[in-house]
Amino acid sequence: MALSTRLLTLRKSPVLLKLPPYLSLLCILVGVVWLLLLPLNDYSRQTYVSENAILPGQVHTYFGGSEHNIFRAYRQEAYRLSFESDQDRDAGLEKVLKKIGLKTAQQPYRYSVAGEDIQGTNVYGLLQGPRADATEAMVLMAAWKNFEGETNWSGVALALTLARYFKRWSIWSKDILVLFPAESIYGSEAWVSAYHSVSTEATSLRNVSALPIKAGALQGAVALDYPVGPWGHRFDKIDIQYDGINGALPNLDLLNTAVSVASGQMHIGCTLHGMAKHSDSYRDRLETLGKGLATQAAGHATGPHSPFMPYHVDAITLKTVGDGWHDEMSLGRTAESLFRSINNLLEHLHQSFFFYILLNANRFVSIGNYLPAAMLIAGSFTITALGLWVESGRVPPPKKDVKPASTDEKKKGVDMEIVREGGDVALVPVTEERVAEREVSLPALLVLGAHLAGFVPLYLLNTLAKEYLPIALHATTVLSLILPYGAAKLLVQRGLTKQQVQITQSFSLLLLGATLSTLATLNFSLAFVVGLISAGLCFVRTRPRPAQPMANIAVGTLTALAHSVTSPPVVIYVLNWYLAKGKGWYDVSWLLYEMAQGWVAQDVYTSFVIWAIWWPAWVVSEFVLLSGFVRSFPADSVTE
Repeated sequence: MALSTRLLTLRKSPVLLKLPPYLSLLCILVGVVWLLLLPLNDYSRQTYVSENAILPGQVHTYFGGSEHNIFRAYRQEAYRLSFESDQDRDAGLEKVLKKIGLKTAQQPYRYSVAGEDIQGTNVYGLLQGPRADATEAMVLMAAWKNFEGETNWSGVALALTLARYFKRWSIWSKDILVLFPAESIYGSEAWVSAYHSVSTEATSLRNVSALPIKAGALQGAVALDYPVGPWGHRFDKIDIQYDGINGALPNLDLLNTAVSVASGQMHIGCTLHGMAKHSDSYRDRLETLGKGLATQAAGHATGPHSPFMPYHVDAITLKTVGDGWHDEMSLGRTAESLFRSINNLLEHLHQSFFFYILLNANRFVSIGNYLPAAMLIAGSFTITALGLWVESGRVPPPKKDVKPASTDEKKKGVDMEIVREGGDVALVPVTEERVAEREVSLPALLVLGAHLAGFVPLYLLNTLAKEYLPIALHATTVLSLILPYGAAKLLVQRGLTKQQVQITQSFSLLLLGATLSTLATLNFSLAFVVGLISAGLCFVRTRPRPAQPMANIAVGTLTALAHSVTSPPVVIYVLNWYLAKGKGWYDVSWLLYEMAQGWVAQDVYTSFVIWAIWWPAWVVSEFVLLSGFVRSFPADSVTE
């Protein structure tokens, strides 16, 4: 009983109410330090192949010899077709596939994004495995235009050569689909979405035609990115691209198999994220980790393999980089050995990791080691929300005249509390807990209204024509400043109490923390980045209004501007300035267009997280910050 009494007394302690900000800060700092520790050997491990049936690099590759002459002929044909119209080029590719002996088809597609059309035609062929039962298939891809917009002459030629080479083998227990998307992202997106559609009609919401030829369930996909012209060019290493849409990743066994085949069997170095020079130092590991976080947080496709991941099809892109002594035959043998490894699978890849962070081609961090970093940051919002909820229920004691406590009263052993009145300090017995009735209707409506308002910029920035997208962003920036001030001005003058402001902020942070915690299990990078940028929301509080009008205006303006640095529109401006891409730091249209393409054509939910989750939380925080500068709250509204 004595312990329970002491705990109840501790609950009333004002010191306890001061802990949440410090606990939130501790969670944020520990989360950042946790991420910085991941490149160390103690928190990461070497990659390994979990599926024994794959047997990577255990077969002798026969691709080469006379196939080199076939490749050169196909490369000259691809170079010739590049000067033809799109229709003639597609017909030429289909003609070559038919001569090889594949069943062929074309698939036109068209996406309408920000008033512009993205259209093209995919050409593909089906190689039926001699030992296959039409239940499983593999995909060999070579987009006509790669991710950088370069013509993929040698990649297309090598895919045609491999298709002709594979046709002569009788070892295939799975069908092989040879795909030539018109370009690197939206072509493969249209093809794989139509492949998994049950509809046989030639239309859909995005004007993507159905596929006349299909095979079994896709077990894996490999794309070749070898943008070399008709005169040839040797390469140094293979950059393995693996990031999917919305941060999805292929099974780690597929990536490990590619690395094992390329580096172990073909002696070709493997890199990630274009880092050609990787010394396996802490700095290089951390840089690789950072690039992986940035790519996954963006959620956009990074190559023709990315659209396959949302359909649970493991896919990677092999991109040649650098100047070295390896040629197309080395890349062809790598692809041959990789396909023969996938051909060995008895079931879909499932034993290895689907959630991981790579530090180099041979080292990774599993989800159990990196997930706490995002969870700690998300938990900081929850801690602050709970602290605000408790604080909102406390009211000051009624004013009364008290006299200083005597020495005898102090010796009675009764719990006493300090009361200050008129300059006198007194110890009085602790009375029953004073809890105010909370009014939650208006705060709940304010939070709901802020999140509903977030759908306005979400809609405008993804549907307006390209030339109007910057205007929509500028209008959203102005709205981000006017909306909180107008709401604070209107509601505070109509009797909004400080308690209701605290409850509003508590609801908003609680929702933000819960959302980021859930998001961390799906896209760790996006949850971590958004949580880290918006970490300052934990420390925003309603401040008393300065006595002088000019001081009130100056302090309120400076505070609002300082707080606006972490707002989503400002972050987008800074990101546009950092990336630039030679288009000028002031031209934000290209970045907004890329985001609109991701939302409309790739189902990337990053825009939803920005405008429907992060932006409303920031608006509520700005409202809380400005409410104290609009008008001082009554003295009895909350405990100061």
